[in-house]
Amino acid sequence: MNITNDWKGCLADEFKKDYMQSLQQFLQSEKQKKTLYPDESEYFNALNATPFSQVKVVILGQDPYHGEGQAHGLSFSVKPGVKIPPSLMNIYKELNMDLGITPVDHGYLLSWAEQGVLLLNSILTVEARKPGSHQNKGWETFTDKIIEMINEKHEGVVFMLWGAYAQKKGRHIDREKHCVLESVHPSPLSAYRGFLGCQHFSKANKYLTRIGKEPIKWALDPIDKKIAVKGIGQITLPF
Repeated sequence: MNITNDWKGCLADEFKKDYMQSLQQFLQSEKQKKTLYPDESEYFNALNATPFSQVKVVILGQDPYHGEGQAHGLSFSVKPGVKIPPSLMNIYKELNMDLGITPVDHGYLLSWAEQGVLLLNSILTVEARKPGSHQNKGWETFTDKIIEMINEKHEGVVFMLWGAYAQKKGRHIDREKHCVLESVHPSPLSAYRGFLGCQHFSKANKYLTRIGKEPIKWALDPIDKKIAVKGIGQITLPF
């Protein structure tokens, strides 16, 4: 298994289970005849960018972007040079309202991940142009395990649960041990019903500071869209 950091030991037993073997067979079959996102080498980018021992914040997404060139393994993030998706635009609007952070012209969130923000989708693959196409194939069980391990073995993690799907997935989080922030999803369909104005980013930093952890630098630096995207390490499908 070529996850490159401490997640490897945490999740080793999951890759031996029947559901993961079924998922492997499904993905191998699908990629022979269909286009899947993200690239196979990027399935576990969220884990490799944010080691288990360093998780301070979890932002839960649902499944990867399904357009060409968008998904690269971090929830809500896109690579440099890719048009910023509408939900991420609303996240930037909230950052501006909450912390006065001027939006950047890219959607590459790796710097958050490197500070301990686990940008985790519930489902780690999708068929091109078919959102939700890999639901109920096994990924949800795998990511439930990730959340369970963070919940049980860490204390003082901020969970940002945006929308009913994320809130349902996080329903077993111990709210005595962790900070759980909930709102509607930042999608244009719902953002104006409570996401904009939720102040989750300042609330997260106030909580982290209060318990003695370094707050997150939410402001993103401008980047040159022409440069090669920084690698996240050896991230190979571990089947």
